[in-house]
Amino acid sequence: MSRWNSTTVPGFILMGLTDSAETQLVLSVLFLLIYLITVLGNMGMILIIHLDPQLHTPMYIFLTHLSLLDLSYSSVITPKTLQNLLTSTKSISFVCCFTQMYVFILLASAECLLLSSMAYDRYVAICNPLCYPVIMSTGLCSGLLAGSYVVGFVNSTVNVVCMSRLHFCNSNVIKHFFCDTSPILALSCSNTFKVEIIIFISAGSTLVLSLITISGSYVSILSTILKINSTAGKKKAFSTCASHFLGITIFYSTIIFTYLKPKSSYSLGRDQVASVFYTIVIPMLNPLIYSLRNKEVKSALVRIMQKREGCRQLISQWC
Repeated sequence: MSRWNSTTVPGFILMGLTDSAETQLVLSVLFLLIYLITVLGNMGMILIIHLDPQLHTPMYIFLTHLSLLDLSYSSVITPKTLQNLLTSTKSISFVCCFTQMYVFILLASAECLLLSSMAYDRYVAICNPLCYPVIMSTGLCSGLLAGSYVVGFVNSTVNVVCMSRLHFCNSNVIKHFFCDTSPILALSCSNTFKVEIIIFISAGSTLVLSLITISGSYVSILSTILKINSTAGKKKAFSTCASHFLGITIFYSTIIFTYLKPKSSYSLGRDQVASVFYTIVIPMLNPLIYSLRNKEVKSALVRIMQKREGCRQLISQWC
């Protein structure tokens, strides 16, 4: 962190998404709407799972943490993006910039491993259903959740510590709407080769580990589903993992496109669109995907509403 004192730029300027005032207004309204849906959707998902005892299973414990992570890293990015779109203040201090990057990497890394834990959960549920309660014990679920956050903490610490040692002496304009690794590396006048290798290994190992787990789980799931004789059985088995598979496909495709490449291939237009998708749009889509495509969540919502209505009727009778 002491190397920050040796930089000759006063801080960073977030260039944002566009210079057009009209486009900024449209984007600010759109992002605000998306953010409100994100907050309501993820908080609603957490509340439904908490209130309905039938959803207190490993799958929905993981889903609770997924909603918490989506809500958190959307809140790390979107409010500052909205401020930049609505005001002329686009500056951000070194400390705030690196803090935003640190928290974002931590949450995104944790979500990668959380999604792989959810894939393993679906593998056990479909391929070994009789042993599911034994295998997916409270201890294992707690270990998988703790491991996801620990790996996220290690990844973010390694990335930010390495980048904080770089020297910034030329342009301080970040060609992005938030503090991300690639556009900040592009600003450094230091030799970033070693830092890029460390970040690539750190992020790549997390992605590879997660993708191997997910791929292995879904290959086994698909093999098991194809062996089921009845069409109804196949449909039921597929429905239990369809929403999760859709969620990980959207998330990983944008993450891989954005991060697993050198800084020299950073493209302002392409990378910004991909970043908008996984930082702002996907946190809104996840609760919709897991609720609208999930009969258990919809049934839980009905039960909660019925309980509330029953309580109101009981209170009205006493009054």
